[in-house]
Amino acid sequence: MCGNNMSAPLSASIVPAARKATAAVIFLHGLGDSGHGWAESFEGLRIQHVKYICPHAPAMPVTLNMRMVMPSWFDIYGLDFSSSEDEAGIKRASETIKALIEQEVKNGIPSHRILLGGFSQGGALSLYTALTTQQKLAGVVALSCWLPLHNTFPQASANSANKDMPVLQCHGNADPIVNYSFGKMTEGRMKTLVNPDNYTFNTYQGLAHSSSPKEMDDIKHFILKTLPPDGNE
Repeated sequence: MCGNNMSAPLSASIVPAARKATAAVIFLHGLGDSGHGWAESFEGLRIQHVKYICPHAPAMPVTLNMRMVMPSWFDIYGLDFSSSEDEAGIKRASETIKALIEQEVKNGIPSHRILLGGFSQGGALSLYTALTTQQKLAGVVALSCWLPLHNTFPQASANSANKDMPVLQCHGNADPIVNYSFGKMTEGRMKTLVNPDNYTFNTYQGLAHSSSPKEMDDIKHFILKTLPPDGNE
């Protein structure tokens, strides 16, 4: 599937709620990965009323990796904070995620009971999507990532419904792929776009470009806080 087919429905790994799903987490994987591994991780974070949806990105050539074809939400030209960006691809991917959120709304879960998140490239897309959608979300979990098209804000987020959304941003300070300093710059930029009182930035000492049991535990607490039982389970 090429990059121009992001409008096609996404397949996903799904961890169903143990009971009736009254809330959902949509989590986007990183470059070259799939939703399977993250679905397995979320199996360990079972919360009875929460459904986990881990979609798979389509395969496309990635400039950063010598145009090799791999799962990718959009093209990446470089990992410098000033690198050129695939603006059209980012916007197209964001619309696909908004459509996925809308599908869950049609399935009976209101958007304010949907938490959006992702790792690395997926985290970048989750931040961009949350800042540009009219769908009011429960919050965002952004792991080891950056804010794409950061120079287009605040104009792009002028009408966002999510200025007061809770955000949990996590980054290892030994990340050799997405530098920790990019994470801190993203935190600074994000705090000018959303309510800083609802923003949490967690640093993980010695963590590289990956997750950890402590981080997953922090994510579980954030999910429980932002998606509590609504009494209808």
